[in-house]
Amino acid sequence: MDQPNATAVIDASPMSRRQWLAVAIMVLLNALDGFDVLSSAFAGPGIKAEWHLGPDGLGLVLSMELIGMGVGSVLLGGVADRLGRRPAILACLALMVVGMFGAGTATSAPVLSAWRVLTGLGIGGMLAAVNALTHELSNVARRSIAMALMVIGYPLGAFLGGLIVSVLLAHHGWRVVFQFGGTMTLVMIPLFVLLVPEPPAWLERARPRDALVRLNRSLCALGHAPLASLPPAPAIAPRPGIAALFAPQHRRVTLLVAFSYAAHALAFYFILKMAPAILSDPQFAGLHYTRAEGARALAIANLGGAIGGGTFGWLMYRFGTRRATLAALALSFVMVSSFGLGQPTLTAWIVAIAMIACVTNAAIVGFYAVFASLYPPELKATGTGFALTIGRIGAALAPIASGALFARHVPLALVAVIMASGSLIALVLFIGLPARRTNGHAVDMVPADL
Repeated sequence: MDQPNATAVIDASPMSRRQWLAVAIMVLLNALDGFDVLSSAFAGPGIKAEWHLGPDGLGLVLSMELIGMGVGSVLLGGVADRLGRRPAILACLALMVVGMFGAGTATSAPVLSAWRVLTGLGIGGMLAAVNALTHELSNVARRSIAMALMVIGYPLGAFLGGLIVSVLLAHHGWRVVFQFGGTMTLVMIPLFVLLVPEPPAWLERARPRDALVRLNRSLCALGHAPLASLPPAPAIAPRPGIAALFAPQHRRVTLLVAFSYAAHALAFYFILKMAPAILSDPQFAGLHYTRAEGARALAIANLGGAIGGGTFGWLMYRFGTRRATLAALALSFVMVSSFGLGQPTLTAWIVAIAMIACVTNAAIVGFYAVFASLYPPELKATGTGFALTIGRIGAALAPIASGALFARHVPLALVAVIMASGSLIALVLFIGLPARRTNGHAVDMVPADL
């Protein structure tokens, strides 16, 4: 009879209340990421007006945290695999607090850009670690639901935070956006420390000092019985790191999923980063809505993203990640392209943006499910971090490229089609990922060689 191990206990046992509570904290952490990423978009019209930036200059500022996220995803994602999920997440929260409050004191665009890069480092590492942690804290039966809930925290945070800052922006300057975000990030630190243990799967693999004691403490905190002893260590302990992602059994999926995600991020972040400016600044598309209305439109759009992500969790469970994600990418191309057709009223704009966010974020949920399932435990955060890092190339290009196109007076209709093409490219690359059938029904995006 095989010796029991912590991973098998978590995978096979029913989800306890404490596990769901830990997943809820992961949702809140991802909500912080969602708001902190889009805080510059909410503040964008005010930043542009104060420092007299053109569309291309604003696009460059809006891309700064995305560049930081790319670096943070791979560097701090690796830290999460080597030193633990909890230390990595706490370090990321500290970076985000300093970066957000620093952005609120910025006196020029270059200074603001530097603070946003710092914030992005924390956000990027957080995304990689939270994705791995959610996967490891949930059982097999409920993992797709837990992962979907975690991912929809991102647009949910942007939605709720956006509603609040749209009110604040009606009475205060753009700096209040970053001050609010820094305060909310600071509040999450003690909640995370108190309610989320280091996942048993990481402790079992990494075997730090007092590994059995720490592992059993984590199992008990999550509502499961302790183990009498650690299972035998593998003969050759796998070494986490970027190089391992390009071993023969991982190379193909690493490249395909990373560049597919990057292509879709071009379309996804075009809407999320540029929508407030497009609505409230005549230099972009000739529209004249207020800054507060632009912020409110983006906030409600993220509610659409949250609804799409939640619905997509069920679709993944019913039809499999592969089919559901391919459908979402196809719809994303169509919907983002339609953004350029314009709308007659603010309400119509808000509905259109919300529907676009619904399908674009659904595809993002699919990608995160793939990130977590592609790699073994010792590479989960590193693999996710690498994919997110490459993805930030597309994300950072979205405001830069669209801002440059608007500065050259390219009409919104053409800009939208150009940016939407990212989802079409992603769909083609995604088709190349290997697949297998689970129980003869849903198609699960797990390579056959893992």
